Amino acid sequence: MKSVCNCESCLHGRCTSKVPLFAGLDSKEQSRITELINRRSYSKGEMIFLQGDIIEGLYIINQGKIKVFKYTREGKEQILYILSVGDFVGELCLIKAEEANYNVETIEDVEICLIRRNDFLQLLDSSHSISIKLLENVGSRLLKLEKLVQSLGTKEVESRIAQMLLDLSKEFGHERENSVEINIPLTREDMANFIGVTRETISRKLSLLQDHGVITLVGSKTIIINSIETLKDYI
Repeated sequence: MKSVCNCESCLHGRCTSKVPLFAGLDSKEQSRITELINRRSYSKGEMIFLQGDIIEGLYIINQGKIKVFKYTREGKEQILYILSVGDFVGELCLIKAEEANYNVETIEDVEICLIRRNDFLQLLDSSHSISIKLLENVGSRLLKLEKLVQSLGTKEVESRIAQMLLDLSKEFGHERENSVEINIPLTREDMANFIGVTRETISRKLSLLQDHGVITLVGSKTIIINSIETLKDYI
């Protein structure tokens, strides 16, 4: 991990402009936030923090993607979220200084903009809009987590895979003429860990979906959904 504390040297522009949390702030307010940012670079596969660590502040993704996960009692990785540019982690530990209850690892080279806890708490005191947007984000993630738990406990494997592909298409998909292309650096092992199955199972089920013409697999990182409506029928 490399640390660069000069936000003005960032090649990607002000990350505040990419973050829904700061949407609607005027240029003066965004400049103030920029002054608080410490920029960090992480290589693919590097841990940003581990479960049990004390989180330093709000970690804003300025480039790349990360996965947020926990370990089950059996020691298996369970992915909770895949986050990308404009998303952030560490928000709950800002409100109350506690140990992280999840792990965060990069799945691409990543640029993080860190706002330390005390600085961010001052921002919350001075901006009601940031406080409201933070609560909205927390609520949205809780709903996603409830949906994941329900899926793992009640749905068949085919249904879980279809739901995962639909969710990934909404967040990371690119619409083509009659299909949606998902390009995301998730291994088959990552995808299996997302929905609680083995790598062999998800590889087999994806191949079946391809045989049925629902999807097309292009290498190991690209999945083309040929028919969203047909995929929905599997849920």
